[in-house]
Amino acid sequence: MKRILLSSVAVFAFAAAAHADELTDIQAQSKQLREQNQLLMKRLSDLEKRQQKLEKQPAQAQAVRTVNPTDAMAADLPYKAAVKAPPPVNDDICWKGVCVYGAFDMGVGYQQHGSGYSPYSANPNSYFIQKQNAGSYFGVTGNGMSVSFLGIRGKQEIADGLYGIFNLQAAFNPASGMGDSGLASITQNNGLGGNLSAQNAFGDSSRNGQMFATAAYFGIDSPTYGAFTMGRQSSLLRDGTINYDPVGGAQAFSLLGTSGTNAGGGSTENAILDNTYKYAVGIGPVRLAAMIGARNGGNGSAPGNSYFGDIGFDYMGFSVDFTGGKIFDSVGTITTPLTSAQMNTAYAAGFSTGSNGFISGTVSDNTVFQVGAKYTIGPWKFYGGYEYIRLENPNSPLAPGAIEQGAILVLTNNTNFNVAKIAQTGWVGAKYAITRDLDIAGGYWHLQQNNFSSGANVALCAANTNQSAQCNGAQDVASVVVDWRFAKHVDWYTGVMYGRVSGGFSNGYAAAATNNSNTATNVNGPSHASSWAPTTGLRYQF
Repeated sequence: MKRILLSSVAVFAFAAAAHADELTDIQAQSKQLREQNQLLMKRLSDLEKRQQKLEKQPAQAQAVRTVNPTDAMAADLPYKAAVKAPPPVNDDICWKGVCVYGAFDMGVGYQQHGSGYSPYSANPNSYFIQKQNAGSYFGVTGNGMSVSFLGIRGKQEIADGLYGIFNLQAAFNPASGMGDSGLASITQNNGLGGNLSAQNAFGDSSRNGQMFATAAYFGIDSPTYGAFTMGRQSSLLRDGTINYDPVGGAQAFSLLGTSGTNAGGGSTENAILDNTYKYAVGIGPVRLAAMIGARNGGNGSAPGNSYFGDIGFDYMGFSVDFTGGKIFDSVGTITTPLTSAQMNTAYAAGFSTGSNGFISGTVSDNTVFQVGAKYTIGPWKFYGGYEYIRLENPNSPLAPGAIEQGAILVLTNNTNFNVAKIAQTGWVGAKYAITRDLDIAGGYWHLQQNNFSSGANVALCAANTNQSAQCNGAQDVASVVVDWRFAKHVDWYTGVMYGRVSGGFSNGYAAAATNNSNTATNVNGPSHASSWAPTTGLRYQF
């Protein structure tokens, strides 16, 4: 009996201890769940407050589907490369992952100092002052807010989490129907090099008659591992200037849009490059990108090899990118049509005109650094940027007869930068969403070059800074534009840009009379070195 009693007590004690342990575990789990529940409730409360705040703000441009028509595919831009593309909107023109998209942009405008409309150029109007702009112009304008184009892009899943992508984009002049060709717009004026008043608008460009002038590439894309693309595509510098320009690189309202110097790291020819390999990846809020461009043809062609890198991040409405690059055998300052004598000399030397005719240009090796930033708070977006470009004589000079995107360089200058040219550009601007469908944007851009004169030009620059293109000088632009998306896919824009050149940038412009009130300190200067250019137009995007 005693043994049974002792056994019962032992069993009861063991059960009590087990019960106590189980109770302790349950109490600990209950406490942990209550703490997790409190955290979840706090998180839910924070999200609801954030949702209410966002619902009270004016809807941004995403409310009406507007695509940057210059680089409409997500994989074009390093800061978008690792983001999975959104599903097509109901009225997208898509079939099995392949979409047709595009934009048409045309209007009317006035240039205080302008010239005739170009049927070839991607920038068909003299929105920014040019040497030949002596008289006023009123009439048709094109590509004021964005380049007109037709494109085909595709994104197809080829494995779990892996997509095949491609993009083809053909740019054209909306008024003439001609494919964009900056070089053709220049060579159209060949023979008129000494007659400014007879020239129409022209502008060098990286779009020079190619079937797919803006994009022709393919690759693979992973939301985790990034995108790798090959073919003809935008440089990382061009991606940055579009993303951080307050008006998105609009040609009628931005120095970065009307001139491709910044997007091309010293020459607009390099803004969109052939033979490129680009890789971009996002790691949390950080994005990285690298790009290599191979020489465009044999040793007697331009541009040469090019290398770019980018690092950027997004945080709490703030976005910034740092981009650097090196470009060899860059051909720049293709801004003067040849005279009749120069044309005859080229023919006598046995040169064939090629698909885009005869051109002249300076050759350089370029080093470039760019930083862009923007900050979004409510309906406001603030923009700013800076770019530094250093141009030096090329290590591998180009001889006359070199090929530049289908044109023949009959005059080459490989010693224009005995003293390195330093070009520095800074810009600031803002955009405000007045309503869901109405924006107003504006900015100021300033480009400054140093005095890189040598030889006889040193004395010229000392006497007057507009007597040589190598003298120190500046370009300034200020603009404001209103954009109203009054219907699905269609917006109406109107704005005005003021631009002026001074110093070396005004070399070759028409001379003004001497200021007789102060003849001791004033000499002849350009009379048509500034211009007001109001523009209005319609843009249809699909």
